[in-house]
Amino acid sequence: MPRPGDRRLIVVGVDPDPSHRTALAWAADEAARRRLPLRAVHVEGVPTRGYRGREVPPSWEEWNESLHKAGRQVLEEAAGFVTARHPQLEVDTLLAEGDPVWVLREQSRDATAVVLGSQHLSRTQEVFGSASVALPVMAHTHCPVVVVPEPEHIAQDPAYYVVGVDGSEHSGAAVDVAFEEAALRGAALRALFIWEPGPLRIFDEHGPQEECRRLLSEIVAGRRARFPQVDLRHELVVGHPVQVLTDASAPALGLVVGTRGRGGFTGMLLGSVSQGVLHHARCPVIAVPIRE
Repeated sequence: MPRPGDRRLIVVGVDPDPSHRTALAWAADEAARRRLPLRAVHVEGVPTRGYRGREVPPSWEEWNESLHKAGRQVLEEAAGFVTARHPQLEVDTLLAEGDPVWVLREQSRDATAVVLGSQHLSRTQEVFGSASVALPVMAHTHCPVVVVPEPEHIAQDPAYYVVGVDGSEHSGAAVDVAFEEAALRGAALRALFIWEPGPLRIFDEHGPQEECRRLLSEIVAGRRARFPQVDLRHELVVGHPVQVLTDASAPALGLVVGTRGRGGFTGMLLGSVSQGVLHHARCPVIAVPIRE
């Protein structure tokens, strides 16, 4: 993420259900902490045919106006929630029509982060249904995407972040964001290089594991010098990436991962590990795209 002082927006997708405010609260707190403006975005769907038999549907204009009215109400309530939480925070709203993925992707061009909520639905609902846009937004975003679960996550004290490292140049972007977030919140940081044993364990793994430790030390070294206030713990952990990351991040302030790497747990965004982390993590997940 850009550093404090950069005036790029924090963009948050607003859930129409007023009981789901965790992502909005996270985004408002982050914007206030970074002294950035906040933009609340609500995307209307296209009117669909919901009438049967001899019912006379309203005109397109009436239908569209009904959607606009409901959308404006959603955004007014969201802005009121933010202002009550942070009275000095600069906040604006955007009511848009069409595909939420496209709208949020375009908003990400000038954003520090895009924040979305997640209700931990079933696997089919969460990934493929209209109830969630997190995965496709992550696949095309121009900035980090933060997925905040419902209900609100309670982090342990002392607070810390977890970041996954795979040794690729791309994972460095995730490490940068993790250090910035930890420094911003006065939190510690756990940097994990995950070693997943192969199916045939006939060779000595000591050498490859030592190489992983060396790569991990090199990746965090420069960032550690820039953020001396961050209490850093870095380690090699043996296990399945999804299990290791979700277990390690369960009591954390957040989990930071890259959206690509050279394989391993960062992998392609729509791979099983990335999906697994989003499904099972109970803390906010910050997905950092490749820097072009």
